[in-house]
Amino acid sequence: MTSKIKVDNINKVSDDSNIIKKCGTTITLGASGDSIALASGASQTGFGRTGTVDWQTGSIKTATFTAANGEGYFANTSGGAFTMNLPAGSAGAIVSVSDYTRTFQTNNLTVSPNGSEKIGGVAADASLSTEGQTATFIYVDATEGWINTQETSNSVTGRSFISATGGTITTDGNFKVHSFTSPGTFCVSAISTVAAENTVGYMVVAGGGGGTLGGGGAGGFREGRNAPIDNFTASPLVANAPTNALTITASPFPITVGSGGAKNTQGSTSTFSTISSTGGGRGADYQATGGNGGSGGGGGRDGGCKGSGNTPPTSPLQGRDGGDSVSSGPSCWTGAGGGGGAGAPGANGTGTGSQPNEQGGAGGNGVATSITGSSVTRAGGGGGTTQGPNSVPGGAGGSGGGGAAGYGSIPASAPNAAGTAGTANTGGGGGGGGTPGSSAAAGGSGIVVIRYKFQ
Repeated sequence: MTSKIKVDNINKVSDDSNIIKKCGTTITLGASGDSIALASGASQTGFGRTGTVDWQTGSIKTATFTAANGEGYFANTSGGAFTMNLPAGSAGAIVSVSDYTRTFQTNNLTVSPNGSEKIGGVAADASLSTEGQTATFIYVDATEGWINTQETSNSVTGRSFISATGGTITTDGNFKVHSFTSPGTFCVSAISTVAAENTVGYMVVAGGGGGTLGGGGAGGFREGRNAPIDNFTASPLVANAPTNALTITASPFPITVGSGGAKNTQGSTSTFSTISSTGGGRGADYQATGGNGGSGGGGGRDGGCKGSGNTPPTSPLQGRDGGDSVSSGPSCWTGAGGGGGAGAPGANGTGTGSQPNEQGGAGGNGVATSITGSSVTRAGGGGGTTQGPNSVPGGAGGSGGGGAAGYGSIPASAPNAAGTAGTANTGGGGGGGGTPGSSAAAGGSGIVVIRYKFQ
């Protein structure tokens, strides 16, 4: 004989509230605010699913597997593509899967139905190929089979940005700018979780060459921009990522800022990591050839030849040639050549064969960039000297810190004008001085600027 207990209500001893209550055909478990829990190891049937799955966080899938009804899986395809086999379909069965490492776009996950069953009405495999994709499949019936009822992306992740110290730090919108006007260290303590953001923008300008009679060449100018992450207005010499891109790591990067060359001396090199800009070539003495360098020095008066820029060669180029001293008359009374700039070669010194008609060449212009947040022109060449009885002014300095030339007068007791120094931290070449170049000026020091996304 089967024993039975027949009750309509079961109440708690403590406050006489219902634990189980029957009203008509409805049975209520618990009172408002109570929680209903199954004992450890117990299972439930007959309540149906709520359209959710139990995510299997303790079993990340890295190879082909067969899914079970009611479960969700994290698939790690970073090591290669594989397949998720769906279980035999029954109405209401549900399976979900998510891109664990956001690599479905590289290594696809294949979703394969059981036997001749269908996915979205087609008896064939499906492919998940979108970065961070998550999909939920519910089996409806034999006509349509498994239908994807929810598709999202889990590509929203926590992230970090570059964090660094060194130099003078300013900001330009979402970008930090580190400017080094003297040697130092760009010390990176953290990099971005987005690989493309670890290619930084940079500008490396060397010290300008010193003038003599010819103008000093500008220091080499090299610039990189991490486009399309960063689209500041750069110079015509910019190298956009990935060409000549500079990718950093969490480590220190020593910075060298080149000094300007003294009279008749080449400027010094500036460096940041693998980027090196060469100092500007020296301006030449009487009838001599200007020095080679980032930009070439100007030829000495009365027939001197120009120095070569972009030496050693870089791409894009780091500077231009200096100017020659060229006469159109029967003798060689001509002004000295201007020093080359980053944006243009130095102008030739000219003359018609008589001293009053000498004219020193202007220094080549520099180039403008807004890497610091505002447009600044740097790396202009120094002007070449004029010599004659009428105190004719020497060649002008090129835009971007190039120094203007002085002049020498005849006789030697007449006034002489000194050349102007290249502007500090522009890499400008020094202006030439009067004969014998004793009043020539030094080149300007260089600068290194680094720019990156920080928020």
